[in-house]
Amino acid sequence: MTRKFKVAITDAEYESHEIEMDVLSRINAELVKFQCETEDDLMRHCRDADGLLNQYAPITRKVMENLQDLKVIARYGIGVDNIDVKAATEKGIFVANVIYDITDVADHTISLILSLVRKIPSVYASTRNGIWDWRKFQPISRLEEKTVGIVGLGRIGKKVAQRLKGFGVKLIAYDPYLPPKVFEEHDVKGVDFETLLKRSDIITIHVALTDETFHMIKEGELNKMKRDAVLINVSRGGIIDERALYRALKEGWISAAGLDVLENESLRDNPLHELENVIITPHMAWYSTRSIAEIQKGAAEAVAKALSGEIPINLVNREVLERFRRMAP
Repeated sequence: MTRKFKVAITDAEYESHEIEMDVLSRINAELVKFQCETEDDLMRHCRDADGLLNQYAPITRKVMENLQDLKVIARYGIGVDNIDVKAATEKGIFVANVIYDITDVADHTISLILSLVRKIPSVYASTRNGIWDWRKFQPISRLEEKTVGIVGLGRIGKKVAQRLKGFGVKLIAYDPYLPPKVFEEHDVKGVDFETLLKRSDIITIHVALTDETFHMIKEGELNKMKRDAVLINVSRGGIIDERALYRALKEGWISAAGLDVLENESLRDNPLHELENVIITPHMAWYSTRSIAEIQKGAAEAVAKALSGEIPINLVNREVLERFRRMAP
């Protein structure tokens, strides 16, 4: 008799997992849920799992070496920086993500831009304290007078550019992996990174976290930006050196920052949240009730496909296909 597949939710913040249960019931898989935070948690609870549904828990080489039955890891979301993809590939384990609709991320980006340009958080704090005086917030320039620099003109960067066109801003972008025709098609001027830093009134970041992009915004880059520039990051916290950003905001190298992500996603011992010229949201740019359903269903379907001997739609480590035969049930 064929052994029933076991799929473990390593960790998740969702109220219900009926969506995953429905998808996995089609392959007669058992679904169990944990809230793992460490390697030891994962090795203890998920040791006999065939598939993992993962949000934040660290899926390291050590973890995979101790999960002998593991065939597939699906992440609730796009980024896979908490998964050792190289180790998974070497072990013949599928790694899949969920390419959900990024409309909400683009909308959140625009919300942060508008809030900081119009100085809404400071204005609201002032009026709550009984001060009815717009003059103390001078100067505020029109958004349409500004140049917005987009770092990364991928799916999200393009969607942000589309929305910003309605505000009449000048759009420039840096993305060394795109041909000139992509910039032309989206009516965005392609520039090098240094030019973007120097010319932009607003810089919004939409790149994945890699060895190349880690701390791509640090002290030197912040010093090249305009003194009244606004910096937005809704991608990954590690892209900005937060110590340098704190100093830049404190000492007036730039005007303000809107952050949906932090290097360590906790406000504990993080001085950034003490600054009045920063908006921090809790990694929620992706969120809407619709996006949660898309993410849960997409991750579960990736696991179900892999355990059924099929290739997941959003396979991250396509190199593993060379070993696909041995992974089929």
